[in-house]
Amino acid sequence: MTASRLGERRGAVVRLRPRRSPGSPSRRRARSLLVLSDAAAMALAMAVAGSGSRAGWAYACGVLASLSVCGGYRPRISLQVLPEVPTLVTRSAVPALLCVPLALVGLEQAVLWQVLAATPALCALRATTYGAIRWARRRRVLAETTLIVGTGPVGLELARLMRERPEYGLEPIGFVDAPSTDGSLPLPYLGPVHHLESALRKFDVQRVVVAFGRVREADWVGIMRTAVLNDVEIHVVPRFFDIGMTSAGAGADQIWGIPLCRVRRSVLHSAAWRAKRAFDVVLSGLALLLTAPLLAVIAVAVRLSSPGPILFRQCRIGQDGRRFDLLKFRSMRTSHDGATSWVATADHQTAVGGWLRRTSLDELPQLWNVLRGDMSLVGPRPERPVFAERFSADIAGYRDRHRLPVGLTGWAQVHGLRGDDTSLVERARFDNFYIEGWSLWLDVVVLLRTVGAVLRMALGLPGRTRSNPALRELVTAGRHDEDPHGARLQEARSRHGR
Repeated sequence: MTASRLGERRGAVVRLRPRRSPGSPSRRRARSLLVLSDAAAMALAMAVAGSGSRAGWAYACGVLASLSVCGGYRPRISLQVLPEVPTLVTRSAVPALLCVPLALVGLEQAVLWQVLAATPALCALRATTYGAIRWARRRRVLAETTLIVGTGPVGLELARLMRERPEYGLEPIGFVDAPSTDGSLPLPYLGPVHHLESALRKFDVQRVVVAFGRVREADWVGIMRTAVLNDVEIHVVPRFFDIGMTSAGAGADQIWGIPLCRVRRSVLHSAAWRAKRAFDVVLSGLALLLTAPLLAVIAVAVRLSSPGPILFRQCRIGQDGRRFDLLKFRSMRTSHDGATSWVATADHQTAVGGWLRRTSLDELPQLWNVLRGDMSLVGPRPERPVFAERFSADIAGYRDRHRLPVGLTGWAQVHGLRGDDTSLVERARFDNFYIEGWSLWLDVVVLLRTVGAVLRMALGLPGRTRSNPALRELVTAGRHDEDPHGARLQEARSRHGR
């Protein structure tokens, strides 16, 4: 059992509830010092250049914004200015490019001198600030509680270095690994890996360093996702680092020659994630307004096509396992049991149901779900409770789809993985890929590709749907009441290489 399944009953829909902490106080103080340092550097550059115009202020603010966007205010473990010079030059040059057109029309020369003075000022004041932060770390004023995953030689060496070199700001509190028979650990053994989440909460851990140990490969994904969801900074010692196979860039760090790769924080704790909700509200509200005449026409057509309600409400599973009523235009006859029936045949469809489903117009009422906050425009597609429970128990990674809000469309759907007979394993893989690599631009990409896919289906053009005919047979044959543990699903998956 992985850490992400801690305390979960087999077959239950996962409820991933991250620790809503504001982050490490030491990290916040160090970040504030860096922001003040760079602001003072920009003021110094303006004073040296004698620039006080609005263009000069705009450039200074642009540099600070550029550093913020690229993660320049995320305090590193190893604080050194010289390795950061290329990054500081690049980030101060980007706002300068905006000044080039203005220079052609008579921008004062002082601003150009300010641009040239910006990087030296940033380097000088950052060197001073880094010295102050290292001083505070040595006196444990800015120390962060750190948990080490792995009791192998690398993990033991990291524990020794953290204690001997407090300038890194890491205060190791213990190890998490498979049960050890060796009682000579330099720090307390806090339990096996599936106790990771409880250890994070109990000891208020701010950083996790993953080293080599006896943890099984199958448990690594759960370890990473548990730490990231709990708003903990997590660093991984790359395998084969001693032969040069390490990463570079903003996520690279080191502890006395041992390289570390920083794992991306959960998008739930990023500033861009708050923009996603605003994006959803604006676009869904605008879409509802623009499609109001079409919605009225479809409503009349549904009413005339067969007796029954215009809207179809169905319980679905959303973020953290929460249930909500998903809205659709009714495309099936009222005799069809949509809650427990996996397959929807043409015999059950109303006169306009086939057309609505083929063009995906039956999904339009879900814009109201998006506006209400039940869903997002882009995310993993929500599933019915009876199937979500079964798939969560039997398909690797399926329960992790519920870390983010479900969506009207998703990364799996735009790759042709939609419908009753496409691979659930591949759907889960694509959904988790979307979650791990989420960005606001990725949402835009998915929406644009969704428009293209809907137009292809409406025009009857060849699509990209990747069907798995065996899935329909195994899901319909293995009803939840007859196959509560998904044995047939497991058997069919292995038979078809899933």
